[in-house]
Amino acid sequence: MQLQLDGLDTARNIPLFIAFRVLFSARFYYPVLGILFLDLGLTLEQYALLNVAWAVAIVTLEVPSGALADVIGRKRMVVAAAGLMVLEMLLFAFAPTDRPGLLFALLLFNRILSGAAEASASGADEALAYDSLPSDGRKTAWPLVLERLMRWQSGGFFVVMIVGALVYDSVAVGSVAAFFGSEWRPAAGELVRWPVYLTLLISFGCLAVALALREPPGREAITALWPTICKAWRNVRTGAHTVVADRRILLILLAALACDSIVRLFLTFEANYLRLIAIPEFLFGMIGASLGLLGFIAAPLARRMVDKNSAQGNFIAVSALIIIGLIGAVFATRFLGVWVTIPLGLSMNLAGFFVSHYLNLWTSPKMRATVLSFRGVALNLAYGTAGLLFAGVTGRLRAAGSGQDENAIFAESLFWLPLAFGVLIAIVGLIALASRRRCRELTREYKPDEEPVPPV
Repeated sequence: MQLQLDGLDTARNIPLFIAFRVLFSARFYYPVLGILFLDLGLTLEQYALLNVAWAVAIVTLEVPSGALADVIGRKRMVVAAAGLMVLEMLLFAFAPTDRPGLLFALLLFNRILSGAAEASASGADEALAYDSLPSDGRKTAWPLVLERLMRWQSGGFFVVMIVGALVYDSVAVGSVAAFFGSEWRPAAGELVRWPVYLTLLISFGCLAVALALREPPGREAITALWPTICKAWRNVRTGAHTVVADRRILLILLAALACDSIVRLFLTFEANYLRLIAIPEFLFGMIGASLGLLGFIAAPLARRMVDKNSAQGNFIAVSALIIIGLIGAVFATRFLGVWVTIPLGLSMNLAGFFVSHYLNLWTSPKMRATVLSFRGVALNLAYGTAGLLFAGVTGRLRAAGSGQDENAIFAESLFWLPLAFGVLIAIVGLIALASRRRCRELTREYKPDEEPVPPV
């Protein structure tokens, strides 16, 4: 499909946006992330601190970066995100391991840069792509773009998980070398940074894609420092008002954080669950990679659902999938319990599709990146809160049953996940019932020439 906006060909932005998303998320070290930092010489406590620094950087910078994108231009923020990715991977790839203090400091800086990159890209790339579509056909064209994106990301995730785990394994790499007639056999620990090197190469490709994007016409970017700061701050205030005042947007975000926080928490402990149901550890990577392929199922399904169902109906369907998966996980059936990862993984794909579709549909173009950035903040804060509460639950279970091993404590803690999700989704449902009249008054999508509602 050839897309034209005011005489400027912006059709290239759509495949470039998809390529950027796929490359930006192609982190070959993800399947070995936890053990990678430890193998580099860090302690568990230091690794935990790095994760905290990463999350704090994202939450702190998410909304300001989205507001800045609406002021200086979305392309500039996407290029900044890709540039930060290059810098973070250079630090990761070449931080010296013979000086533990310097290693930790450099990896701490790496995590901060990584969080800043995530925050810079969040909202800006999506807003740029959405505004590159013809204004009179965005409602139907954007779900098609999301469908293509989900399929490419699913395929990319599968490749990254398999290749990343493979190149980290010295035995596997040695076997491949022997197959091709080479006598080289890597020593244990020699390949620790190979997944990082691969991601570094990908980061240069990501930067090239970002530079090739075009800013859609009709946007006057502010470049002077003080006007930029003032305008970005006004955008933050207006975006916050928009999220609260437009009950449709507020309800979508509340439903998203209820679904995302609990499911993402479970998937964070997916390896613990697979161990609990006696799945052999050599299959963990294959199961994780296979879950990525659910996007090929979710993409056309989600597109048909937004065409035929209301937002309320779609999130009820997602909630049903989550409840089924979480209740199934409570029973932790030996071997057969692996089925619960399917509805939970599918629900994450569907929820992400729906949130992107409805937020772009209901948000003013001039505030799109700002409002989308509130999505990232909401989801990360909710996930962090869920993690802290889950840690509190496991702590209480450990104190109440001294002598239990970690598997037993984890098995008991699973009972609280469907209960917590049920409470959250009930709260969202009550707010939705109380907001029915306000939502009926807001039944249309924004048009490109509309101004955002100023804060009162």
